[in-house]
Amino acid sequence: MAGPSCYSRLVNDWVCADYLRDRAPEVVEATIEHVWITLASVGLGLLLALPAALLARGRPRAETAMLGVSTWLYTIPSLALFPLLVPFTGLTPWTVIIGLAGYALTILVNALLTGLRSVPEDVRESARGMGFGSGRLLASVELPLALPVIFAGLRVAMVSTVALTTVGTLVSYGGLGNLIKDGVDNNFRAELFTAAVLCVVLAVVLDLLLVILQRLLTPWARVA
Repeated sequence: MAGPSCYSRLVNDWVCADYLRDRAPEVVEATIEHVWITLASVGLGLLLALPAALLARGRPRAETAMLGVSTWLYTIPSLALFPLLVPFTGLTPWTVIIGLAGYALTILVNALLTGLRSVPEDVRESARGMGFGSGRLLASVELPLALPVIFAGLRVAMVSTVALTTVGTLVSYGGLGNLIKDGVDNNFRAELFTAAVLCVVLAVVLDLLLVILQRLLTPWARVA
């Protein structure tokens, strides 16, 4: 007679292949939710950070104010921020996405400002001398040269967002965080361990994908 499953209450192992096989749809669904919430949050954060950085750059007071506001947002605990957003966004994924985008702003605005500031002034002057207008200068010279610094900030934002997405379980949209919470509440070791490991793997995979994307977008840096 076969013994009890390794994730039964009698055994309750941390590592259990039976759990992965029997609960695969649940684990896959939670992982997919975690990925798209993370990507949507960082994408929204970048969409907000770019115009904010462009408006503030070159204006010391505006830069200080922009960084101050974004840093203030980062100091709000996620345990408090998500419930504060619920009256406006309801129990929807937008509650988590908007909150996490706010957290990403601090990192992304700073990375964008630092990256644009790192572009040598003589390069800008040369481009202007060739007839580049401000829009073309930004798109063809400044942003490409700032990409290494921008991607460094983007990688930090992505990894931190993977971790913070788990807190979205407060409003039932935490991806793998839902499994972690359930594992803790029910002392379900296999569920808790699997979800925690997948969070780490997800952070590493997304970081590697950003490294690859950076190498593709900055071939001159790779040659150097």
